[in-house]
Amino acid sequence: MTEIEYGRQRPLLRARGRSIAWLPPLLLLTGVILLDLDTGENFRIITWIVLVPGIAAAICGVWTTAVYSVLSLVTYVAVDSVWPDQYRAGFANFLLVALGGLLATLAAAVRVRQERKVLHIRDIAETTRRTVLRPLPVPFGGLEHAGVYLAADVDARVGGDFYDIQPGPHGTRLLVGDVQGKGLGAVETAAALLGTFREAGYHERDLATVAARLETRMLRHRSHTTALGHHDGDRFATAVLIAFPEDSPETIEMVNFGHEPPLAVGPRGLRELPSGDGAPLGFGDLAGTLPPVRRVPLAADETLLLVTDGVTEARDRPGAFYPLARDIAGAVADDPGRTEPRLLVRRVRDGVLRHSRGRLEDDTTVFAVRRAQHAVGEPPERGRLRA
Repeated sequence: MTEIEYGRQRPLLRARGRSIAWLPPLLLLTGVILLDLDTGENFRIITWIVLVPGIAAAICGVWTTAVYSVLSLVTYVAVDSVWPDQYRAGFANFLLVALGGLLATLAAAVRVRQERKVLHIRDIAETTRRTVLRPLPVPFGGLEHAGVYLAADVDARVGGDFYDIQPGPHGTRLLVGDVQGKGLGAVETAAALLGTFREAGYHERDLATVAARLETRMLRHRSHTTALGHHDGDRFATAVLIAFPEDSPETIEMVNFGHEPPLAVGPRGLRELPSGDGAPLGFGDLAGTLPPVRRVPLAADETLLLVTDGVTEARDRPGAFYPLARDIAGAVADDPGRTEPRLLVRRVRDGVLRHSRGRLEDDTTVFAVRRAQHAVGEPPERGRLRA
């Protein structure tokens, strides 16, 4: 998951941790003065000094822009006074510089105010993202993991993709899914499903019961939003629910609600786990039954790779889909050590962005997990990647 800090406004130009946004206007001011004194009386450019507060308004704060506006006006008077009367720029240009400084200061105030609004909105989006996709320690519940989320709308930072790990007295459970649709409705649905998973995944002994609780929550949430007048009556979610039993370290239990089948990636290659032939969450009443719980072998050196359709449906310019299995199989064949979760996630993330040339049509989530392999006392590496 990409970690982004929204809490404060950052200067546009920095050097050694300090802002140098004041430097370009100062250099321009100095350049205008030197050129005006050097070019002679037939080519006066002192009025170009009006550009100085304009540049400051684009990259500096309000008070810095105001200082440059006053400094430009004073400098204009001082430099223009050096020339004989017949070569002076005159009072009209003095008014131009004064008005330019005033307008630049007002523009800086508007820009700073808008930037603060944007930062506040991003703070809200970041809080929402952390509520839906809470930070996970590494390892967690006896699992090493790594994940990355890429929003199709780079300004949204949050969407309908979701994942979480929940350890409990009956083993560790994992949920990865994708809510149909976009916007706040998809985010609300993802949050509702995750809330139920975190409770049921901890308390319920049987994975089938956890699956049933998720289906019930989806139906209840959809009914509630419809009653409020929202058009969520047909919203659904695909998901994969996985349990890592403590008494069976070579197997996992899995329920697939119509989601992309997970890949088991190991030093000997990869294999696709049972496909998502079950109905998505929210369609259980139409299917008449919930997807079955499957017990699947998973070797100790195999990593589960789970993705949303933003990966499998990523297209290049001619329209070809991203070849996920072929890409991972080739990478593992070249280097069996690439089965580590963070390396797998990085490989898929870079592959999708390269294949689609950075043009994501849908929210994209890549999540890799395996039973913890590090030695006791050895500090594990961080699992969150920076996009």
